[in-house]
Amino acid sequence: MEDIEFRTTLLRSLKNCLEAADKLNEIYKKTNETLDLILGNQLEIKHTRTEITNIIQTPDSRPEERKNQVNDLKCEEAKNTQPEKQNEKRIQKCEDSVRSLWDSFKRTNIRIIGVPEDEREQDIENLFEEIMTENFPHLVKEMDLQVQEARRTPNKRNPKRTTPRHIIIKMPRAKDKERILKTARERNSVTYKGIPI
Repeated sequence: MEDIEFRTTLLRSLKNCLEAADKLNEIYKKTNETLDLILGNQLEIKHTRTEITNIIQTPDSRPEERKNQVNDLKCEEAKNTQPEKQNEKRIQKCEDSVRSLWDSFKRTNIRIIGVPEDEREQDIENLFEEIMTENFPHLVKEMDLQVQEARRTPNKRNPKRTTPRHIIIKMPRAKDKERILKTARERNSVTYKGIPI
């Protein structure tokens, strides 16, 4: 009986997580639509501004009208930059929440993107340790790096694909993974042999 309750609880929590992910996806789409609308408005303002500058350059235009038109355009442009900044912040917030939600789904996995494939295919765990010591030597000294599993995904290499396959590192503890990700996000750039990954 307890096994059935556990399964139903697990299914409910997975359903809730998926619903939350769908809601975040909808918010992300709406912010993208709003951003596209604002960009369209800005383009329209730029076009009208160029038209006004063309009118200003003609000798028969009135100086008072020119000043009023230019001032109106500057006011409109100033008004549009504020919502654009707010939308950028909202989009960044949505992306961060989607990233944290995805990280919680794959609780102990770290995905490394951009490491070139070479003859060291069998030695991915040591490759991860090299990346960690190159970028975060203080973190390697503080915590014992243990890798439960390391592999490239997808398993087979596609010769038509120009980008290297991703590396999936499975850590035994989620706290270690969270600490590594937090340090990597604070640093903003992670390298392997001087090449950003």
